[in-house]
Amino acid sequence: MSAEEQDAKGSYVETGREFKRDTNYITTRITEDGQDGYPVEPGRYRLVAARACPWANRAIIVRRLLGLQDVISMGLCGPTHDKRSWTFDLDPGGVDPVLGIERLQQAYFKRFPDYERGITVPAIVDVPSGEVVTNNFPQITLDFSTEWRKYHREGAPDLYPEALREEIDEVAERVFREVNNGVYRCGFAGSQRAYDKGYDRLFTALDWLSDRLTTQRYLVGDTITEADVRLFTTLARFDPVYHGHFKCNRHKLTELPVLWAYARDLFQTPGFGDTTDFVQIKQHYYVVHTDINPTQIVPKGPDLSNWLEPHGRESLGGRPFGDGTPPGPPPVGEAVPAEHTPLLSAAE
Repeated sequence: MSAEEQDAKGSYVETGREFKRDTNYITTRITEDGQDGYPVEPGRYRLVAARACPWANRAIIVRRLLGLQDVISMGLCGPTHDKRSWTFDLDPGGVDPVLGIERLQQAYFKRFPDYERGITVPAIVDVPSGEVVTNNFPQITLDFSTEWRKYHREGAPDLYPEALREEIDEVAERVFREVNNGVYRCGFAGSQRAYDKGYDRLFTALDWLSDRLTTQRYLVGDTITEADVRLFTTLARFDPVYHGHFKCNRHKLTELPVLWAYARDLFQTPGFGDTTDFVQIKQHYYVVHTDINPTQIVPKGPDLSNWLEPHGRESLGGRPFGDGTPPGPPPVGEAVPAEHTPLLSAAE
């Protein structure tokens, strides 16, 4: 189980055991035909996310790339939480202005009074009823791309093109298993043996990704796809958190030339870097994971200005948005504070 899934569960590290993620999410879907009782409907649903969480960061990025801000509102939780739930401590009075709740837990319990699993983000809440619909983060972004297509902005990219779905799914599954989840397997290992095994698996996968990206700009095809979104949120957290806090320290991201250039390429693409909040990311991991960091001291480093250095990936060709266009600036109230990202602070 991850920190994001441990809100109601307590300790993160189980002594002597290998980290196992609970992947039993609420499988209800919001679809065009409403097969699960929740049809696609502009203005009806609210995405509840946290910039600190890599799984939620994916949903923020995809929503922005596709231009769904006007049809799916977003509530943002703060970077830290207690054992009960993510909270809306960034909002005035600590209450979400649309849902009228202080804790995401309230939306879960509204639908499932005996819900026993972790209160996770991202989650989509049905605004009229105040009930959680789903927290199935891999499906949420795929449905944004497919079920909500009628409401995509003009020029929205196709992040899940039908002709490439089999390959995207295959790459994304390995990225999830070995990289997205792999860093947690290292950080929450309960024994030396479990840690060593997780460490080897993680860096074997990173080497595979480096090889794959040496001759192509993106993971699948010549445009940004769902697979790139899923990898980016882990890479963005690698040096600020995973290298030290989770002991993923064979190399820093900045010492892996291909992956570092690839990550900068995406970071400098609208929708990626301008949704990445490094301050909240560090606060979340170093404050919440008291098993690993009992002092809750948040490190000042590393220097993140190098995310703006030229990446040179244009030489590989590729078109970030295919035949589409970049998204516009974030809506008022959704921008990352300038002091939390080098992308925006440098522009001041």
